[in-house]
This record gives sequence, structure tokens and C-alpha cells, in this order.
Amino acid sequence: MTVHTSQSDLAARILAGDRRALARAITLVESTRADHRAQAMALLDELAGHGRQALRIGLSGTPGVGKSTFIESFGTMLVGHGMKVAVLAVDPSSARTGGSILGDKTRMERLSRLPGAFIRPSPSQSHLGGVARRTREAVALCEAAGFDVVLIETVGVGQSETVVAELSDVFVLLLAPAGGDELQGVKRGIMEAADLIVVNKADGDLKATATRTCADYAGALHLLRPRPQDAPGFPKAMTVSALEENGLDAVWEQITTLTDWRRAQGHWDARRAAQARHWFGEEVRQALLARLETPQARERMAELARTVAQGEVSAGAAARVMLESLQERGDSLDGGADSA
Repeated sequence: MTVHTSQSDLAARILAGDRRALARAITLVESTRADHRAQAMALLDELAGHGRQALRIGLSGTPGVGKSTFIESFGTMLVGHGMKVAVLAVDPSSARTGGSILGDKTRMERLSRLPGAFIRPSPSQSHLGGVARRTREAVALCEAAGFDVVLIETVGVGQSETVVAELSDVFVLLLAPAGGDELQGVKRGIMEAADLIVVNKADGDLKATATRTCADYAGALHLLRPRPQDAPGFPKAMTVSALEENGLDAVWEQITTLTDWRRAQGHWDARRAAQARHWFGEEVRQALLARLETPQARERMAELARTVAQGEVSAGAAARVMLESLQERGDSLDGGADSA
């Protein structure tokens, strides 16, 4: 593929670790404009094969659990250890306006000032899974820029937030001291996806409660079916105090223990390959869905929907007609491209 000179220059600046170039590139991949998407694809192709890999850590947690405080304390500690840390924080978008507060830079002021850190808030744009549509591409850009660790924060905790596990090498579920009904409220799907459950706010009056909560989750983890990618003793639960910065080194030690084991056993490469296949499938599905958004497709959908509503044809039969019309239009477009 021929890459525009500006894209080659942008790629070179990203590989050199230029933060402004990285921010510009992430803005480019997040754009929905067709010309920007073409430029983004050219840029990602230019950066493909750079050979750099960051440790991708997915973070999810209930609202108010202290995710931003944890990320700031944890990221600051990693930078203090000489690592370059990127934070991709996904803020929830308004379903009505599509707007987003994007306040993570203000909530992580101390970390944002460190030269070894890069914080990028992105709107979820109502995309299920707690991650923005193009977070995967933003992660790839951060890896190309030479970051050692990429922290991916999701908008919340729930069944759909397990999507972040398809982006990360290690998935950390951050929870607050609780028990009983609150323990039951944590979805089984996200529990099964977690590699580490970290109970935050283990300080002051909540310290004893946090310890009990950690024990409850540890017991719940023992009931889950073992996974091939689990090192001995994983998944596990532990406590931290992000506010007092206690237990952060222990969390990092467990993460490195798990990743070292996965690399040695071949699970790291296998997981990355499986994730690549997953996102290839997602891109195909999204491209097919985009074909339904053309004016012609919307008009045809509306016509068929009226016939279904009037009972003239079944929903299944109308769907087949719609798919056939999309196929015919796609074939004609392909034929035109070939003949050109």
C-alpha cells in the first residue's frame, strides 16, 4: 500500500516516541470520517511489524471503587520503576448527545505531569464492552510509541465489560469492600475473565471489611472452572489501598509472575493470536453493519419493515430478502471495481 508522505512522517514520529504525534494518531483512528479512516488504516499498516510489545493491563471496576486513584498510584509507581506508562481511559458517552466528560486527566493530575506517562481519555460512544470502538488501535499506537505498560480502563463493571479481556494480557477487576448481596451482584462472566481481583480501600475503618471481602472473593474464585492460561494459584484476590499506596508493589509482582509464566508456557503468544482473530472478525462484522447505514439500505429496510409490520411477510423471509439485496449490491460494486 502506498502511504502518503504525511502518514509516513507521522509513523516515524510515533516510533521515535513523540507524544504529540501519538495523540494526533489516536484522534485520527477515533474519527468516523471515511477519509480519516483511510488515513488511519494507512498509518497502522505503516506501523505494522515494528516488533514492540507492551504489557496490556485491562482494568474494570464498579463506579466509586477508586479506579482513577488506583491507576494514578499504580502508574506513578511504575514510572518510578523506570517504565513508560500509557493510560487509555474510556469515559461513558451520553446516549442522547454522544458527549463525554473526559475528565480522567483532571482526576489523574499527578500522573499526567510525569514525563514517563501518557493519559488519553476517549468517549465510549455507547459502544458495548466498556471500551471505545477504536481502543484496540490506540493500544497498538501506544505499543509502537515504545510504552512498556498500557493500562486500559473501562467505563464500568458488568457482563459486557468482559470485552476488555480481548484487549489485554492481564485483566484486573477492581472492587470495593463489600459482601453479601453486593458480592452476588458481580456478574459471573466478568469474574471468569479476571486474572486478579483487587479489593481497594483497604485502609482506615474499611481495612477489616476489605480483608473479609477479599477472602469472600478468593473463595468464589475457587468455585470457577480452571482455565488453561492460569498459572498455579491464579486467578487470585488481594487487597490494596490506592490512597495510602499500600499493596501496589504486590499487585505488580503478581502481574509479572503471571505474565512470565504465560510467556514461558506459550500462552502469551497464543492469546495475542486469538485476540487478533477476534478483532478481525469484529472488523468484518462492523463493516457488514456499516453497509446497512447507506441511504439505499435504510430505504430498503424501511420498505421491508412495513411489509413485516403489516403481516405480509415473516421477519425471517424479509431478512433473507434484505441480505440478498446487500449481496447483489456488493457484487455489482465489486464488479465495477474490477472492471475499472
